[in-house]
Amino acid sequence: MSAFSSRRNFLAGLAGSMAVARHSAGAWQEPPIDRSQTISLDVTRVNILFTVADKKGRFVNNLLKEDLEILELKKKQTILEFSAESELPLRIAILVDTSNSIRARFHFEIEAARAFLESVIRKGRDKALIYSFDTDAELVQDFTDDTELLGNKLHDLRPGGGTALYDAMQAACRDRMMLDRPMHNFRRAMIIIGDGEDNASSQTRDQAMEFAQKADVVIYAISTNNSGTLRDQTSERMAHQQSDGDKVLQYLTKETGGLTYFPFRAQDLEQDFENIANELRSQYSILFRPEPLKTDGRYHPIEVRIPRRGDLVVRARKGYYAPKE
Repeated sequence: MSAFSSRRNFLAGLAGSMAVARHSAGAWQEPPIDRSQTISLDVTRVNILFTVADKKGRFVNNLLKEDLEILELKKKQTILEFSAESELPLRIAILVDTSNSIRARFHFEIEAARAFLESVIRKGRDKALIYSFDTDAELVQDFTDDTELLGNKLHDLRPGGGTALYDAMQAACRDRMMLDRPMHNFRRAMIIIGDGEDNASSQTRDQAMEFAQKADVVIYAISTNNSGTLRDQTSERMAHQQSDGDKVLQYLTKETGGLTYFPFRAQDLEQDFENIANELRSQYSILFRPEPLKTDGRYHPIEVRIPRRGDLVVRARKGYYAPKE
């Protein structure tokens, strides 16, 4: 992709395939993010990373610029640039719940996360970091492309304490994920391994989400509520009963264009991480300048569509924050 104006911080969306998430729909209603909150950004152009899949979850990699539409408040926007972006360097934040609530499943999750990093990180190009969160959020390992070091740091983690998920999200986004510039030259993903509960953060869910939006981060989640608990049972899938924490994870991932997975066994964990890796390798990018450009500092919903292909599904983030004068 060509270099763009240094004045903009755009919001990028990582998106995924239509890999089937193993859960049943719940009646829980998502509490809305307070869209009236303002953020100081200088966004004159918006870049959206997304993936496209067919109804069976298979990636579609042959789309053209003419196949796409992007809408803001139902008004069609002009696409300035369109390209495949799977070669852009990755910046991955692994957030690991080390509270007492996940103790029984901890070993399986760490092993799957380690294998994921070994398969995804390209030496000299991609980097990952690790935050743990229990009573406090802690940076366990800063950005590195050394997968052996990352794996060792994961193995050193020990569960115990409360759960400060939102503090970990904010710290990762504010202190690390926004450092590489220009921002459009990198793809950013956050993978939360936890149960979605939070009983120790100083930040709220909406404050943490705001920082994720500012950092152009897409969130994926591996729910630990049932991970590994049925590993000695039959190999058949069982219906997942969602907890409140699961619903929080789904909300975080949906808002940022990601996906939540609900593994039951250790082998399911490996497959879910593989699905995330495949999503990160199968992306498109579009750049547009909002018309009319509003400098109100507020959240603006958008939609990426493929109007003549009803058999395809787009996974992308839901909007961007406008600049504020």
